[in-house]
Formats: sequence, structure tokens, C-alpha cells
Amino acid sequence: MSVNIRKAEIRDFPEVFQLIRDFAIFIRKPEYVSITPEQMAEDIDHFNCLIAVDEDRIIGFATFFFAYYSWTGRAVYLDDLYVSDSYRGTGIGNRLFDAVYEIGRREGCRNMKWQVSKWNSKAIGYYKQKGATIDDIEINCNLRIRSREEPGDKSRL
Repeated sequence: MSVNIRKAEIRDFPEVFQLIRDFAIFIRKPEYVSITPEQMAEDIDHFNCLIAVDEDRIIGFATFFFAYYSWTGRAVYLDDLYVSDSYRGTGIGNRLFDAVYEIGRREGCRNMKWQVSKWNSKAIGYYKQKGATIDDIEINCNLRIRSREEPGDKSRL
């Protein structure tokens, strides 16, 4: 097996989208996926995605972005990392993780951040082995930003 890690291109987005859906099912939240391949293409300047390719099949992905934290400065945020079932345990997830880490290093980031589901003990163990600090202090919050035309918009701007 010769797996190549590379930056996703627009032509890859339909396959990446399917893996995103597979990942959402894996973490038990398929209803959360609202992105489309078309939106990924529209957001190409912001959609940072690495893919793992075995021959001509995309078998894994890692999405990430850059952030600035008031306490620590520049960081790379690993948004999602997923490898297809039949390729787990082969080191591909590790290669994707390390590739995002190296991008952060090259870009002068001081930290790499991400989330992990509390029930995913295998991933938690892996991240601890990498030297990550995993806390249970923060609670994630999400507020959908609606356009002014959407019903239920409460903005006063």
C-alpha cells in the first residue's frame, strides 16, 4: 500500500464530502453536516484540507485552520481527522496528524488544538501518547450565524 498525503483540490471535494458524512456517522452526529462540495469550492480560500490517497481513492482527510488565541498566540486548529474503516490501524491517521502539525510549525504556530469526543478513548489514548494535554474544563459552544434574510435572525446590526 502506497498512500500519498496531499492538499485536497476542488475535484476531490465530492469524495471528501462523503468521508465527512462517514465521519459524522462515526461520531454519532450525522444530522450536523450541512456543508456541500459546492460550498467547499466557494470557500476554497478558507477550506484547508489534506487527504490520504491510496492509488486513486481518497481514504482519509484532515481539515484545519489557523487561529489566534489571546493567551498563547498563533495556533493551527485540527478541525477533523478521519480515516476510512478498512484503513484504520495502518498509520494513515498518524501521518495526517503529523502533516497538520508540520504545517503549523512551518507557519510559526505555537500550539495545535483540536477536540475529541469524551467517549473516544482510543483517540484520547493516542493523543496523550503524542504528548497532548486533554482537559475537561472547557465546554464547547456553537451559535449558528444566520443571514439577515433568514427567519429567526435576532441581530440588531
